Amino acid sequence: MNAYVPILVLGAVALVFAVVSVVIASVVGPRRDNRAKLEAYECGIETLPPAANPVQRFPVKYYLTAMLFIVFDIEIVFLYPWAVAADGLGWFGLIAVALFVVNVSVAYAYEWRRGGLAWD
Repeated sequence: MNAYVPILVLGAVALVFAVVSVVIASVVGPRRDNRAKLEAYECGIETLPPAANPVQRFPVKYYLTAMLFIVFDIEIVFLYPWAVAADGLGWFGLIAVALFVVNVSVAYAYEWRRGGLAWD
């Protein structure tokens, strides 16, 4: 049980820090609410009242951009440990990473040709 005490203390410190930060921000922070600030944020798209247009199409370009960021960000997360341990992995590690980079490059080229990286 003594081995877990530092982990529990660190968790308690993190929890106290999070709660205290939120409480202090709500007490000390400015309160200048206006109509625009209280509305739901929809990626810069002006919201229409439901009576004006009950079925409203929502562009998914924002979500696609976020998904592309996640995919290529995860690529970096996988490449970093390989870069740290590259000398100990030998040829197997080099071939595995080369296949991984080729696979991600194919996805990147596909998105580039489809126009997924062009911001209108």
